[in-house]
Amino acid sequence: MGRTPNATAESPPSDLAALSFEQALAELEAIVRELESGKGALEASVAAYQRGAALKRHCEAKLAEAEQKIQAIVDGPAGPSLRDVE
Repeated sequence: MGRTPNATAESPPSDLAALSFEQALAELEAIVRELESGKGALEASVAAYQRGAALKRHCEAKLAEAEQKIQAIVDGPAGPSLRDVE
């Protein structure tokens, strides 16, 4: 499945940056189903878990970014306006 088993919390796989929230969530859900099935070798399960953890962090970052944008709209001095939050 193209997973990177050597990815760590400090260095997420480079392909994650290109994934949208929806893509990352779909892949994470597939990994959860795979792990919950209990099928597969231990090494493959550990690699899948590592990928899932990286996907979870990516999704959380995307949600935090969206929350900042929404908060910028709500807190705008002249009412609803989207300011640059980057």
